Amino acid sequence: MKGPVTSDNDRPRSLREIEMEVLEEGREWTRRRLEQKLQEEANRQGGVFPPQRPQGWPPAKAIHESAKRRGPRKARGVARSRPSG
Repeated sequence: MKGPVTSDNDRPRSLREIEMEVLEEGREWTRRRLEQKLQEEANRQGGVFPPQRPQGWPPAKAIHESAKRRGPRKARGVARSRPSG
């Protein structure tokens, strides 16, 4: 993640660069908040977070590998475009 403009980097930043920085900060904040809320709920229910895979289930990597062999999935739904302006 980029830090704020310092004396080492005095060039003006584009609005896009600032937008991308703030969006990344927002994603990280949201990820941490979600992790916190999920942990609180797991604690309330007496469970473990992240959840453990049930015994006898294949490891996540094996599931991922089989999904790759099936090939890409087609997207469903309607694609949205960003409004111009």
